[in-house]
Formats: sequence, C-alpha cells, structure tokens
Amino acid sequence: MIRVKTMNPRNLKSMSVDELWSLHELVVSVLARKISSEQAALEQKLRELGHNKADSIKQVSHARRPYPQVFPKYRNPARPAETWAGRGKQPRWLTAELRSGKKLDDFRIRPASIRRGAAAAQGSGCRNKNTTKRRSA
Repeated sequence: MIRVKTMNPRNLKSMSVDELWSLHELVVSVLARKISSEQAALEQKLRELGHNKADSIKQVSHARRPYPQVFPKYRNPARPAETWAGRGKQPRWLTAELRSGKKLDDFRIRPASIRRGAAAAQGSGCRNKNTTKRRSA
C-alpha cells in the first residue's frame, strides 16, 4: 500500500502507473466507507426526527394534478361515437369536413335543454301558453 503524506502534483507525476492505480483504489475504498458512514448517520438523524426513507419518497410525487372532465362539444354526424372536446388537434373527420366547406358550428353538440326547447317550438305536441290562440265566445 502506498502512503502519500502530501498531495503534491510533483509527487503524482513521479509515480508509476501501478502506483497511481493502487492510490486510486485506496481513495475509492476510503471514500466509499466515509460516504456509507455519513449516509448511516444522516438516516439515524432522520429516524430521530420521525421520518423514514419511504415517507420522504412518497412526499416527492411528481404526479399531475387532477383536471376536471371536459365534455365533447362537437360530434361527427356520420359516426356519432366520434366526438371532440375542442381541445388539442382537430380530428381528421372534422378537418376533412371543414375543408369541404362546412362550418364548425354545424358539428356542435347542443345541450339537452336547448334540444328540448327546439322540439317543443316545432310542434311536437307541447304548446307554449304564449303561442296558443284563445277562442273567443
């Protein structure tokens, strides 16, 4: 084993490759021991504070925050199962329809309350009080 009292660059330059390699191995082993003892001391301090390694890993979670559900706003009339919420890239069926001359509002999904009101106004059996004519006697 090589003992180096002072770390002088001139001392290192005068050493052979074998001597330098054994010095390297010595430094690596000493560093590994010191690092493991330092880690053990830090873990002991964490245990004294009431933390353990598993808790600290759980606290550093990089999961995305939950976003509210976005409901679809547009529907493909040819295939009603294909919908688009209006976010991100437009689907292929919609871009093809828009290129053919149709407008985006042609594919808009109307809320149920508007659809019911439109059906009533078209005479589906339900009449509004304001639109019925009163008979005069």
